[in-house]
Amino acid sequence: MRSARSVTTFAAGAASILALTVASLGSAAMAQAPQVAAPPAERPAGPQPLSESVAAVVNDDIISSYDLMQRMRLLMATSGMQPTQENLPQIEQEALRSLIDERLQMQELKRVEKQQKITIISTDKEVEEQIGEIAQSNRVSADQLKQQLVAQGIGLETWRAQLRAESSWQSWIQGRYGSRLRIGEDQIKAYQRRLADAAAKPQYQISEVFLDAARVGGMEVAQNGAAQLITQMQQGAPFAAVARQFSGSATAANGGEVGWVSQGEMPPEVDAALEQLRPGQLSRPIQVRDGVYIIYLRDKRAGSKTAIVDLKQVAAPLAADATQAQIDAAMKTLADLKPKITSCQTLEATAGKVDGLVAGDLGEAEITDLAPAFQEAANKLEVGQVSDPIRTDAGLHLIAVCGKRQGGANAPTHDQIENRLRGQQLALIAKRYLRDLRNQATIETR
Repeated sequence: MRSARSVTTFAAGAASILALTVASLGSAAMAQAPQVAAPPAERPAGPQPLSESVAAVVNDDIISSYDLMQRMRLLMATSGMQPTQENLPQIEQEALRSLIDERLQMQELKRVEKQQKITIISTDKEVEEQIGEIAQSNRVSADQLKQQLVAQGIGLETWRAQLRAESSWQSWIQGRYGSRLRIGEDQIKAYQRRLADAAAKPQYQISEVFLDAARVGGMEVAQNGAAQLITQMQQGAPFAAVARQFSGSATAANGGEVGWVSQGEMPPEVDAALEQLRPGQLSRPIQVRDGVYIIYLRDKRAGSKTAIVDLKQVAAPLAADATQAQIDAAMKTLADLKPKITSCQTLEATAGKVDGLVAGDLGEAEITDLAPAFQEAANKLEVGQVSDPIRTDAGLHLIAVCGKRQGGANAPTHDQIENRLRGQQLALIAKRYLRDLRNQATIETR
């Protein structure tokens, strides 16, 4: 059974956080090559809460007020957010939610380790290797990065605990479900068809922050939270850092980067907002059915018009000056044949049973290079569909679309599409797994 009481703000502790972070954070974000500061200490000096109390209990596992305030400091340091009286409640709520999720994840991993007698949880050495990789990406040493955190009042074990939980959980999800996932050719082809259909439409390179209304406590909370985050980003907080800490989307892990999208790939409300944005602009909060988006438009381009189709045809040869009776007879022959063509693989054999018809493979071509009548059919038809008879100077034709894909240098490869679809499925699995853990847990917030 799950119980929950409203979270109260730790007034004295929050005041100390505000004083500490305003003084020490300035405009620096951890993602921007921090400067060397004071020597490291595991439990930071400086303002501390007046007394340490219980912030939450997760299946008898206590989250203390010290744990919570440490996570708030870490969240602000890594997101680049500047603390204000207005956004502290949002920061506190996000910090508490992340701590609760991590407790549930670590409890589950320990249970699995004990039950299956395997090692899942990252070792100290592996965590230090992660710190080294993060430092290298920020062009500083691991010691400099640690010193910067300590100078901002953050105990290093707070950061290590977050990294350990995150990497261990990802490793477990990948190990348990990754080998079981099968991305079929039909899924990849369907993705390619969507890209091909969208190739002529305007395309947008975007990054996103998504606040899940169910996770943050309702749509109003999500709206207010999005407004606060936008204000912070307008004041200099890096979008990618904010996305990593606050976004509920699968793209949070890579800083909210979505890549290039076309109309129809995002919710309609986001599509409408994208039409109004210019490159470099940040959207207002965009409410959708289950939450609120913040979109950063990085770039925009006109449709590539390089959709490529793979075609086959059945032709009934007719002279340009054929009589109406000849045209009607050929039209009836092709109309009778069309429902018998069940796939591109059987097209030639099926057409070969009818005297006077010629069948063949037209190969791949860009839609814009086709004859106008063929262009219209190729744009409208889905893969596997056959057109109605099309009249040209050479005769009457049935066109079958055997494949569609996006052309050009920006088209993702087969492997890239497969990896993208696999990542999306793993993210959904992880989200549902954690949701089930929450529903089964006893969580009390104080």
